[in-house]
Amino acid sequence: MQTRTLGTTGPQTSALGLGCMGMSALYGDADRAESIATIHAALEAGITLLDTGDFYGMGHNELLINEALRTAPAAAREKALTSVKFGALRTVEGGFTGYDGRPNAVKNFAAYSLQRLGRDHIDIYRIARIDPDVPVEETIGAIAELVEAGHVRHIGLSEVGAGTLRRAAAVAPISDLQIEYSLISRGIEDDILPTARELGIGITAYGVLSRGLISGHFARDRKLAANDFRGMSPRFQGENLSRNLDLVDALRKIAEQKGVSVAQTAIAWVLSRGEDIVPLVGARRRDRLTEALGALDVTLDADDLAAIERAVPAGAAAGERYPAEQMAHLDSER
Repeated sequence: MQTRTLGTTGPQTSALGLGCMGMSALYGDADRAESIATIHAALEAGITLLDTGDFYGMGHNELLINEALRTAPAAAREKALTSVKFGALRTVEGGFTGYDGRPNAVKNFAAYSLQRLGRDHIDIYRIARIDPDVPVEETIGAIAELVEAGHVRHIGLSEVGAGTLRRAAAVAPISDLQIEYSLISRGIEDDILPTARELGIGITAYGVLSRGLISGHFARDRKLAANDFRGMSPRFQGENLSRNLDLVDALRKIAEQKGVSVAQTAIAWVLSRGEDIVPLVGARRRDRLTEALGALDVTLDADDLAAIERAVPAGAAAGERYPAEQMAHLDSER
């Protein structure tokens, strides 16, 4: 397994991380046994970074990871790194009502996560979205106290803009910024990525296949389950979906010429953006994981990258990446 280091202060991780959210929430029903088998397969393949959130299935995802790690070989379990997002407030019905970044809340969230994960520390801890009512300095300061106490190893951030990144980094070392980055979500390239690089902060890129949209597996006539949030995502709606899948068709031609899959091409593109970027793949099944791992063997030369740019130019995606009410919570979009 290839490795990369998250920023100048973060840990060394596998070049790909496993995003575990879909095993518990938001993409329709998941198979628990297959999810655990997929985590085991990822660990066996050398993936060390497991990304989760305490609000994924209201704790379900952390408990799932706990079970997977407990039943994994000791050597793999000891190498695993947990990256945890916190702060999202949920309702019994599953709705989101905001974010809580108060210092006491930060420590409360961490205590519950440690219990569910069955571990004595969290490797990377980050608030999922900035709480607009709490200065980021206070939230980061609380995580820094958890680091000092040995409960957290590294501090991360999620979906913040360049200005907030600077404010946070002035309080304590930041290992990485977790943010959406893919062929059709390239907003970080203007200000956020250069700022992260200036500050020595790595990137863990989620949504590298845009929730399956650019995986090459999403059919134009696919019917999404009622509990699949993509049914509310602008990029999966009507004419937007058609236009976005046209981009996938253009990308498919390039992938076929190289003898690889569309998903492998899209993941390899993110890998090519820099050694400071670790893509998170959201595989829920072993076959999808195997496909994603194949991206590590794909080399994109200058001609390939130019062809991809022509097929899927920056800004070509139709529709926002979240519904309007969720976009409003993104400090990275302000």
